[in-house]
Amino acid sequence: MEQGATRPPQDFARRITGWQATHGRHGLPWQGTRDPYRVWLSEIMLQQTQVATVLDYFPRFLARLPDVRALAEAPADVVLGLWSGLGYYSRARNLHKAAQQVMARFGGEFPRSAEELATLPGIGRSTAAAIASFCFGERAAILDANVKRVLTRVLAYGADLARPAAERALWTTATELLPFGDAETLSREMPRYTQGLMDLGATVCVPRNPLCLLCPVGDVCAARAEGKPEAYPVKTKTLKRSSESWWLLLRRDPEGRVLLQRRPERGIWAGLYCVPVFADRAALDLELAAHPAGAVRDLPVFLHVLTHKDLHLHPVLAEAAPTVSEEDGTRWALPAEWAELGLPTPVRRLLGEL
Repeated sequence: MEQGATRPPQDFARRITGWQATHGRHGLPWQGTRDPYRVWLSEIMLQQTQVATVLDYFPRFLARLPDVRALAEAPADVVLGLWSGLGYYSRARNLHKAAQQVMARFGGEFPRSAEELATLPGIGRSTAAAIASFCFGERAAILDANVKRVLTRVLAYGADLARPAAERALWTTATELLPFGDAETLSREMPRYTQGLMDLGATVCVPRNPLCLLCPVGDVCAARAEGKPEAYPVKTKTLKRSSESWWLLLRRDPEGRVLLQRRPERGIWAGLYCVPVFADRAALDLELAAHPAGAVRDLPVFLHVLTHKDLHLHPVLAEAAPTVSEEDGTRWALPAEWAELGLPTPVRRLLGEL
């Protein structure tokens, strides 16, 4: 236990499971199932993404790829196309790789322990524990952003979570707080406890203006007793932001096809199809000189905000016959094809406005 942190109440797990049964969320489409494919998909989609957005993508993804075999066998472009607009596309690429490994290494059956689940691409310790808890009743702790907030406030845990040692200590405490019992008890209690912590952080113990009067552990919350729950969790390391300007060349032929180019496997929009990108207008003009176009028109500049970077996008529309031939990683695509391709959100919006 970090110096200065309080001891949690002995009935902490019981309070959380009791609250979840009566006040937690119960109507989300990935709840009430022990299917690890659906639980895994929802957990990956919910990383860095609001529930309201996932509610739209989750059923559409399942309708096209209903099980792990279908996902493993799907072309990468189909997976990225279904993910298009959710952002953080490495999640989709890892999802695809993990499905292939489930088929190849585990015969199409998800491993039942958090330890083995964490060996799959894109599944970290907390996600692995969530799947193992929800689907197999394993006594495994999760520590996503919501749960970190709940626990650090209840404990007044002032250690800086930017330090690995401080986070490891919080993992230890999170494990100590888990429900105890035989296999049957844990099969029943672990899903409700895990969901309860998630729900508490998402709906009551929120980052700003937490609803402490509604909290099942509010009366024993050390941060509330201090009068400063918003001071927790403590994490001093901040993401350094930067900005770039990109010029986007939208080549459109008389049939309405647009030239698309696959992005490199590393970096922003990795592996997605995109219109050609240039570092400045001079480089774009050199491309137009090499492959002349007809009418060229500058479209309005706009800002696209990423987690760590601001992109100032300068789209340029060039109307011309397809003088550029298709090469590896490039293709001329009709509007009807765009929906099936993984496209960055701002590019999809640009194309939709043509």
